[in-house]
Amino acid sequence: MELVKTMDIEILGTVSVYLGIGLQVAFSLLLGGMVGYDREKKLKSAGIKTNILICLGATLYTSVGVLMSASSIAAGGVADPARMAAQIVSGIGFLGAGAIIQGRGGVIGLTTAATIWVVAALGFTIGTGYPFTAFGLTIVVLSILKLISPLYSLFEGERAMEHFELEVSSRGTTKKNVLSFLKAEGITIDEVREEEWDYGRTGRQLLTCCFTTHYKKIDRAVYNIESLIKVEDVAYHTLIDSEH
Repeated sequence: MELVKTMDIEILGTVSVYLGIGLQVAFSLLLGGMVGYDREKKLKSAGIKTNILICLGATLYTSVGVLMSASSIAAGGVADPARMAAQIVSGIGFLGAGAIIQGRGGVIGLTTAATIWVVAALGFTIGTGYPFTAFGLTIVVLSILKLISPLYSLFEGERAMEHFELEVSSRGTTKKNVLSFLKAEGITIDEVREEEWDYGRTGRQLLTCCFTTHYKKIDRAVYNIESLIKVEDVAYHTLIDSEH
């Protein structure tokens, strides 16, 4: 089977395979990194490295599949590049499923799973020869990730806002990490107190945070805080009277 020496890239036209794949790899690193950086800032499980690797993998699988199909067709055979897209979609579903966690009566990680799925689609778009189109689509994805929540809060107004008191008991201080998780959810702290408790056991700390936030944000923040190694227990309640 004769190897293909050129490939088509939008705007640039026909280029050598080496230049084309090099551009595709560069775009997958850039676009996967852009989406990953947004998720990393929000302390999500799929950050920069994960999204870059997903985008790069989808790009390479698609690009190589297209080249192999072109070689097969040139040799008089039959090829179906669409099969590659189907395999990427089904394969990426396992990663997405792993990002979804059920707990506290709700589901956490759906946005992360959907982001993984979309990043794979960006990689597929790059691999088929449309890196500049993929760049534009990445801007759309980032706009959705950054703007939907503020717009939702704006339209919903104060109806879903509640006053919470969060208590974190731990072995040693966890103040910095806890405040980072709350900040990642866009929660502004009104009051923070950290004190020793259970004096018979050295090093036990009780961190209390008071804040006002959307009721949907609290479970995500609590799940992340519970993942900290030093944390023993996390509890919260509204400052009205409903216990959680």
